[in-house]
Amino acid sequence: MNKLIFLIIIAFTFFGCHEKQSVQLKRFAGQAQGTYYAISYYDKNAVDYQIQIDSLLNEFDMTASMWEPNSIISAINNNDTGIILNNAFIEIFNQAFEVSEKTNGAFDITVGPLIDIWGFGTKDRSKITQVLIDSLLPLINYKAVRLKNNKLIKDNPAIHIDFNAIAQGYSVDLLANFLESKGIKSYLIDIGGEVFGKGKKADGSYWRVGIEKPSNNSEQRELEAKVFLHNKALATSGSYRKFYIENGIKYSHTIDPTTGYPVTHSLLSVSVLSNDATTADAFATALMVLGLERSLEFLKENKELAAFFIYSDNNGNLKTFATEGMKKILIK
Repeated sequence: MNKLIFLIIIAFTFFGCHEKQSVQLKRFAGQAQGTYYAISYYDKNAVDYQIQIDSLLNEFDMTASMWEPNSIISAINNNDTGIILNNAFIEIFNQAFEVSEKTNGAFDITVGPLIDIWGFGTKDRSKITQVLIDSLLPLINYKAVRLKNNKLIKDNPAIHIDFNAIAQGYSVDLLANFLESKGIKSYLIDIGGEVFGKGKKADGSYWRVGIEKPSNNSEQRELEAKVFLHNKALATSGSYRKFYIENGIKYSHTIDPTTGYPVTHSLLSVSVLSNDATTADAFATALMVLGLERSLEFLKENKELAAFFIYSDNNGNLKTFATEGMKKILIK
């Protein structure tokens, strides 16, 4: 999901004289997937893994980036029947399908053609008409694509796959697995606002992040809430950063796969807490599509997820709602 909704890292702890000298903090940041990444971790050898991490992220682009013409997903969208899928693609696809099933299609990786015509994908915005929408809706069906013998089968060659709403979360998990393979047990990974926090900092406290207050002003950054993460991932989706206004109407990048139009409900952002960032990322998008009321009904049946909602009331005032699981990590 190519979102501009940032979970802002709000607390990093440097070493004081009382802390163990055998454990050192490493921090670095960079650019990836059209956004930023920021990583902090404790390592007794103070090894800098930025080169390896940049390499992993670049390699992942060759799987899931539609902006990379030689990527696997681009080959699939161009109906290259000879492309062989790698493990990363297969894992993303299977997890995406699971979220689609659970949300009855509110999350759908075949939404790509709609994203494009609304100007939020790889193509210029089209002149939107109901005829155009109606012509594309038959292509939006996650059940019309499936895996067979390490290949992706599409019922219609015009179907386009879009991993933007899940790939960023997957890349966070990818880097978490890399750090784990190096014996690192305490780290915070943030890629464009999808965050995973593992272990504790040197002072014994948990990693803390902030959830941004919605604002149409790109220069204005305020926090609505602060949370701590303990072996959990947090991902946010929203309608207030990536949008445009035409003829006095605001169009968000969150597209409802069932109608073909951007969502128009009062939900401005939702942050989802889960055991992994891939799951959190996908469900954050799905809940943004569902809106507040339907999301709350969904969460009653899916208690393994927790969420923090920011919405506007009938008078345009910002309101928040946290599920019980989310209340446990809120910092007063």
